[in-house]
Amino acid sequence: MRIRLAVALAAAVSTTVVAAPPFTAVASAIGPSSGRHESAALLPAHDEEVSFVVDGTTTHGTLHVPARRRGERLAAALLLPGSGPTDRDGNQPPSLTPNTLRDLATALDRDRVVTLRFDKYGTGRTGLGAYAGRPQDLDYPAFVRQAAAARDLLQGRAEVHRHRVALMGHSEGGMTALVLAADAPARHRAAALVMLQPQSLRLLDVLAMQLHDQIRQLVDAGQLSPEDAAVVDRAIDTAVADLRAGRPVDTTAMPAPLAALFGSLAGPSRKFVTTDDAVFPPDVARRLPRMPVLLTCGELDVQVPCHTTDQLASVVGHRVVLPGVGHSMTTADGTLSPVLTGQLRALRW
Repeated sequence: MRIRLAVALAAAVSTTVVAAPPFTAVASAIGPSSGRHESAALLPAHDEEVSFVVDGTTTHGTLHVPARRRGERLAAALLLPGSGPTDRDGNQPPSLTPNTLRDLATALDRDRVVTLRFDKYGTGRTGLGAYAGRPQDLDYPAFVRQAAAARDLLQGRAEVHRHRVALMGHSEGGMTALVLAADAPARHRAAALVMLQPQSLRLLDVLAMQLHDQIRQLVDAGQLSPEDAAVVDRAIDTAVADLRAGRPVDTTAMPAPLAALFGSLAGPSRKFVTTDDAVFPPDVARRLPRMPVLLTCGELDVQVPCHTTDQLASVVGHRVVLPGVGHSMTTADGTLSPVLTGQLRALRW
């Protein structure tokens, strides 16, 4: 999640929440198609609308199956979306449509990897489901359970080799993939983990870091005095501490838009915010069983700067920096980073 501030000379602060799209991927152990098969011998690639029920909610998604021989079981990947109302394609329509997950599924098709992506709670055909009318009860573990049910569906498909299913997430979805991989029972153990531009710190630490950084930029631009900036910075830190302690959040000293932001976080979203914030990804990574792991960050990513992944990278042992791309992992022509697609192709499981 990226919070943008614009503060007028009178120290008014305006905020816009920008979605944090998520992504991950892994190449098939079978490898890319050699092209030697006669087309008549292959079942054609296809998309299938699928659904599953978890916690009383029917979740809708898209299963993509590459061209394959009849009876052939392929490696597969569960694609998990980022924060906010990000749907199965990695979009928040109508304003934000990078097609992150749809493009990832296309890239994995070239390596003959089955993919499943779905509309998480609050998006697409799924909507709020059983949480309609009571969104204040929706917490982060509910999203983890939803992702686990999707994994179970994918592992049970006839087209899929059940022991070759990877978990791949972008942004917040990267953290969800990490939690699933670390805590799965042996029968559902992931074959590989891919965290693309993942949320790598506690949620409120990321939020506070973004806000403080933007306040500094406003001071540097002469739009906010150092004295007013200090007041806003203290208000941010106090609000974060109050959220974590379960106390009411006092927004009276905040500029109106910043007060609205924290009022929302302390309102119907509070349960989700605090349960997401309770997860510290480097600690989760210490519970991972042995498996191939790919962790990436984007050289130009302002939502998940590379330095925020330092602790997580130290636990998993490596990190790939994608040059010249931001959070959506696309180059100037709108295509996925070739470094990313190369890394996915090289990751065998």
